[in-house]
Amino acid sequence: MNTTKCQILLKAVELGSITRAAEALGYTQSAVSRAVADLEREWDVALLTRNRSGTVLTSQGEALLPYLQALCNAGRELETQVAALHGLTRGTLRVGTFASASIQLLPAIMKEFMGLYPGIRFELLCCWEFAQVEDLIRRGQADCGFLGLPVGPDLETFPLFRDQLMAILPPDHPLSQAPFYPMARFAEDPFIRVPEDRDVEFGRIFQQAGVRPNLHYTVNDDFAIQAMVEQGLGVSIQPELILQNSGHRFAAIPLEQPHFRDLVLAVRRGRAPSVLTARFVDCVRRWIGQAHPSGV
Repeated sequence: MNTTKCQILLKAVELGSITRAAEALGYTQSAVSRAVADLEREWDVALLTRNRSGTVLTSQGEALLPYLQALCNAGRELETQVAALHGLTRGTLRVGTFASASIQLLPAIMKEFMGLYPGIRFELLCCWEFAQVEDLIRRGQADCGFLGLPVGPDLETFPLFRDQLMAILPPDHPLSQAPFYPMARFAEDPFIRVPEDRDVEFGRIFQQAGVRPNLHYTVNDDFAIQAMVEQGLGVSIQPELILQNSGHRFAAIPLEQPHFRDLVLAVRRGRAPSVLTARFVDCVRRWIGQAHPSGV
């Protein structure tokens, strides 16, 4: 069967909204609604309903979900194998990623890859947390993904580079030119953090240092944090990768005890990646080797 309608349904479930699914897929809202309605009519089941959280699967939809995912994954694998037969002149590569990789790494990597294989399309699956990217790879919804270590044993990883965590300060902060930011100072300066469920690493940093930060704000957006720091509202911690060419004015200095995150590209372990995925992994590692010669 044609998997397009199933893919539309899964996107609506993933994003929790018919409207957002339409925007993500480049369809009109009515086209997405019609695709879901067609499936419901063909199968004589109710698939979606609305609640306070948005658009969700009905109990009948939940029962069909693993089969829908398997069908779409099989369609993707078939498309990939056909692409391989045509010398990678067609196909779609689904890449799980997080904000800073999406902005600082992927555009240039995609440009290089598409220069080699111009018929390939990309679907970027952007997540807030590494755990979400892992889950996409495990379920076969992403062919590969950018992550930070550690990862589960069911994923195979390819090291990329080490990304240092930096203290970001207002430009006129008295320590803006210091060689490092003392951990004890986090107990004094107003601290701006991301939600705890987004990055537990920061909590471990403070726990190891025996410091309770002077928490003033919780913000679910890296660039909003940078804008707040620029206006002198507080200090924060961010990975060096997200600070590049941000457009905001702030000082970035290392922490008193340096901390890093090791970035990797991951695929599902236990099965050989498709030719398309393997070529992309090679392209990423080659590009990273040129842009970050020191590696991990």
